[in-house]
Amino acid sequence: MKIDHIGLAVKSLDEMIPFYQNLLGQDQPEIEEIDTQGVRVAIFQTGESRVELLEALNTDSPIARFIEKRGEGMHHLALAVEGIEELISSLKKEGVRFIGDKPVIGAGGKKIIFVHPASTHGVLLELCEAVEEES
Repeated sequence: MKIDHIGLAVKSLDEMIPFYQNLLGQDQPEIEEIDTQGVRVAIFQTGESRVELLEALNTDSPIARFIEKRGEGMHHLALAVEGIEELISSLKKEGVRFIGDKPVIGAGGKKIIFVHPASTHGVLLELCEAVEEES
């Protein structure tokens, strides 16, 4: 297990991208829209991990609600895992709460699921697993 990425909620990618380009010494980040999550994501690769800037696509987006309630900033910590379904099943048996019943496809085509902050002492934790490409 390793840190896959840190998700930062921002009001505007256009405003924040130049800061992170300068800070990380990078050119234009990869940008994805994840309609199912209501988010536009700017992805900066930083070694083996990434920094993801998250901008709401609409007012119903979890990112929009987060910013309205808490302001911009750290949204979640994501851990790269293997065998995500088995891990979810094991954690559920231990009483861990999840947001959603099963993994969905997130940025980079990875399977993702969020662990409810009530189970992690206030931290929104994302578990993500790379999906193997078919030959």
